[in-house]
Amino acid sequence: MTARTLARWITSELALPGEVEEAALRHLLDGLGTAVAAARTGAADPAVAVATRLAGPPEATILGGTTQVSAPAAALANGTLVHALDFDDTHAGGLVHATAVVLPAALAVGEEVGASGRRVLDAAVVGYEVACRVAAAAPHGFHARGLHATMVAGVFSSAATAARLYRLDADTTTQALGIAGSQAGGLLAFLGTGASTKQLHPGFASQAGILAARLAAAGATGPETVFDGPHGIYDALATGDVDRSVILGGLGRTWETTRIGIKPWPACQLSHATMAAARDALSRAGVSADAVVSVRARVHPDSAAVVCAEDRDLAHPASPYAAKFSLPWTVAAMLLDGRVDVTTYAPGQLGRRDVSELAARVAWDVVDPGAVAADSPGDVVLTLVDGREVAGHVDRSPGGGSAPLADTDLMAKLTGNVGPLASRLTAAVRRLPTATDLAAVLHLVAAASAPEGVRGAEPSRPIEPPEA
Repeated sequence: MTARTLARWITSELALPGEVEEAALRHLLDGLGTAVAAARTGAADPAVAVATRLAGPPEATILGGTTQVSAPAAALANGTLVHALDFDDTHAGGLVHATAVVLPAALAVGEEVGASGRRVLDAAVVGYEVACRVAAAAPHGFHARGLHATMVAGVFSSAATAARLYRLDADTTTQALGIAGSQAGGLLAFLGTGASTKQLHPGFASQAGILAARLAAAGATGPETVFDGPHGIYDALATGDVDRSVILGGLGRTWETTRIGIKPWPACQLSHATMAAARDALSRAGVSADAVVSVRARVHPDSAAVVCAEDRDLAHPASPYAAKFSLPWTVAAMLLDGRVDVTTYAPGQLGRRDVSELAARVAWDVVDPGAVAADSPGDVVLTLVDGREVAGHVDRSPGGGSAPLADTDLMAKLTGNVGPLASRLTAAVRRLPTATDLAAVLHLVAAASAPEGVRGAEPSRPIEPPEA
């Protein structure tokens, strides 16, 4: 069975290739940065408040401060913090936010058991591989059923990360995976409503995976048919083509961790290629957004279902978070401001008449280019007041796994999120492979989250997309 084979790998000895370790460190660093930004803006305050009240034994730290709660409670808060601004990474093949689930589980259990930085890093990579592979076995299949792949696949990645840090054996880890499957879910009903449930999904998944590992260690059992059986997650929760061989194919030889993309902008990743293409077109036109009469984009069918749903008023989003899932509103903001950052979605920005008016003139054609939605090209045509039509194109989303952010751009993003402590936090994360514990990293995250720790959430310079 897939779960048992996967569990044997999860609990096996690892020797990470250099490029895998490097990718994991970049993602952990990026996730810490998005958590700090969320802590400073209060975007995850409800989850932090509830986790604080849940309390329990002081096993793990809630990011952004020094409050210690039980490991599952910390994972709930921290998963929400990492994802709250929708600025965290995405694996294109599975359309899953891996770090938002894996990092909180690795930190919480790692701190609980006093793990070294090396053990935490190895456990995080195990979690990355599980999240990406479980989701990519049904590309967009969970979303098509109205479920958030991050929560569906995330419970397994958290369970895997926790199981490795708890030093569970393969049989107990198999049970943990089976238990985790009964906690998979995450409705997409938030789309267009302004609800904040999507922000909570990674926290739910990270918490649930830790609980699954603990339950298995205490003797609870789960079905090892959780991936394969007629009542497993794919038959129950996915639609479309499912290829379960993706879960185990090349495991330990090919690494999905290196294919996770880091976001340059805090908006739904399915809009990023179009955003980059729109900015490219405006640059080619040599005009300002005031000269744009209309915008027409080519959008993947799976992207259109999420960011172009016509049952919503896309030009007038219901909340700042809903604006992140409106391609017209986000493209309009990019054209008008030349950038999209955390401040773009501040509550007061929703009333911008210029953005709403331009967003109402954004149209799209649904076209399937034959690639997964999150790794599809971006194509936009601007019609200008002088009658010209100017096209913009990018081959793929900037920052994606096949077009990774340059180190300078990652540092620009981190500095925007963390402020003057970005360099010190980077150094602490890069020392994880030889660190005896997580203390230095957690201390710097707390310091950066304090009012005096950061100068603001806006990047120090715009992040440029790679050349098309």
